[in-house]
Amino acid sequence: MDLKEIKLNTEQQIVAQHAKVNKIVESNQEKVLHAFQKLRVSDSHFNPTTGYGYDDFGRDTLEALYAEIFDAEDALVRPQLISGTHAITTALFGVLRPGDELLYISGEPYDTLEEVIGTSGTKDKGSLKDFGVTYQSVPLTAEGSFDEAKISESVKSETKVVAIQRSKGYDDRPSFNIERIASIIKYVRSLKKDVIVFVDNCYGEFVETKEPLEVGADLIAGSLIKNPGGGITRIGGYIAGRESLIEQCSYRLTAPGLGKETGASLNSLQEMYQGIFLAPHIVGEALKGAIFSARFLDLLGFHTSPPFDAERTDLIQSVNFETAEQMIRFCQTIQQASPINSHVKPQPSAMPGYEDEVIMAAGTFIQGASLELTADGPIRPPYTAFVQGGLTYAHVKIAVVNAAGQLIEEGMVKLD
Repeated sequence: MDLKEIKLNTEQQIVAQHAKVNKIVESNQEKVLHAFQKLRVSDSHFNPTTGYGYDDFGRDTLEALYAEIFDAEDALVRPQLISGTHAITTALFGVLRPGDELLYISGEPYDTLEEVIGTSGTKDKGSLKDFGVTYQSVPLTAEGSFDEAKISESVKSETKVVAIQRSKGYDDRPSFNIERIASIIKYVRSLKKDVIVFVDNCYGEFVETKEPLEVGADLIAGSLIKNPGGGITRIGGYIAGRESLIEQCSYRLTAPGLGKETGASLNSLQEMYQGIFLAPHIVGEALKGAIFSARFLDLLGFHTSPPFDAERTDLIQSVNFETAEQMIRFCQTIQQASPINSHVKPQPSAMPGYEDEVIMAAGTFIQGASLELTADGPIRPPYTAFVQGGLTYAHVKIAVVNAAGQLIEEGMVKLD
C-alpha cells in the first residue's frame, strides 16, 4: 500500500468525525452571528483611536461582543495583550494579592508560566512569588484525571485562585473537555465556595459548543493569534468573566483608576471583529486537519494522541517519534510545506520560557500564530511533536502527507 492509498483510506475512515465537526461549527457560527446582530455591529465600529483611546466605542463594543459570545459579564480584548501567556499573567496578577495562594489542579502549567509564577528563574523579576503569592500544583492521576482527594487536601483558607489548563500544551496527558471541567468546578465549589476558578482557555475556543464560563468558571483567558482571532488577527489577547474580576484585571493591564477606559485600538478593530466571526469556521478546518493527521499517521505506525475518533476539546494533535532526529526532521518537512518561509530549515534552539531546546516549524502569515499550521515541541523524551492549526483542511492534508513521504524517502521511517 502506498501513501496515496493510505490517504484515501484515511479520508474514508474519518467521515463520521468530520460530520460531527460540521455540526459544532454551525452551532458556534450561529452563536457568534447572533451576538453581532444583538449588539448591532456596524462598520463605524472599525474606526481606530489613538493616544489615550478615550471613548473608543468600537473597542467597547468588541469587548461586549466577546462577553456575549463567551457568556461573560465583561471582557478585556486588547492589542496590548501580546500573547496567551501575557493574558494569563494579567489575569492572575489582577486578582491575586500578597498572602494569597494560586493552586493549579491540572498539574504544572505551560513552561512559559514558570517564571511568571516564580517556580524557575531568578528573584526580583516580578513573579507572583516575588509579590508574596504562594503556589502549589496538584499532579494528575496516572490516568490523566483530576485527583479529587489531593485537591481536597490542597485547598486551604488562603487559596484564592484554583486554575485549570484546558489544553494539554506540551504535556503527555488528555486535554480537559467542558464536561470534565464542569464536574471538577462543582467539586472545587463544594470545598470552597468563594474561590475564583480560572481556566486557561488557549487552543480550546469554539472546539465544543460550550465554553468554561458557561459551566461555572469565573475567569478565562486566551490569545487572538490562536482560535478566536480566526487566522487574521495580528496581535492581541482576551480575558473574560465576572465584571468585578475584569475590572481588577484592567487595572493590572493599564493602571489603577484607568482600567478599561484607556487603551487605543489603533488599526486593529476590523480584523478583530472579522477574526471572531471567522473563528468557528477556521477552527473547524483545523480540527478536520487534526483528525486526518491522527488517523493518517496512526496508519503509518506512529502513536498519535488524541486518537482520530476521540471527542476533542482543543486543536492540539501530538505525534510521538522514536528518536529526536525523526521528530526534528518531521517538523522541518512541515516547514517545507508551509506558504511562508518554506525555504527555511528550523533547528532546535533555546526559547524564552522553556528549559529544553525547542524545534518550531511555523511557516505562518502571523508570527507564532497557533491557528495556522505549526509543528513544534521541546527536544526531550518521549520526542513528541505537537501539531496544531491549519487555516484550510486541504493544506493540513498536503503538509502531513508530504512530511510522511519525506521521512520514508530518507529512510527514517519504513512503509509497511
